[in-house]
Amino acid sequence: MRIISKSKLKKLASENYPDAKSAIQAWTKLVENQEWNNFAELKANSVFDVVKNFVVFDIGGNKYRLITYIDYKTKTVFIRNFLTHAEYDKDKWKEDEWFSSD
Repeated sequence: MRIISKSKLKKLASENYPDAKSAIQAWTKLVENQEWNNFAELKANSVFDVVKNFVVFDIGGNKYRLITYIDYKTKTVFIRNFLTHAEYDKDKWKEDEWFSSD
């Protein structure tokens, strides 16, 4: 899978959560070595939650949430946000223009 944008992810984490660096590197390596063609393949291999059209990964032992949009056709994972569990629970990330409320 291709990750858009790794630099955005690194910036979000390094500016706010420097202790997440190794967990992000591990997640990045795992995802880049995948070839998910559909949701079923993702489901068989990952720890995540699905919220509408977003896939939310648990990062760093459930300490952080990585919010993504996955385009299976182009095999691309789009980084939308990186938050602590507490920030995630506030639901402000659902204001993302890519988030589907349907």
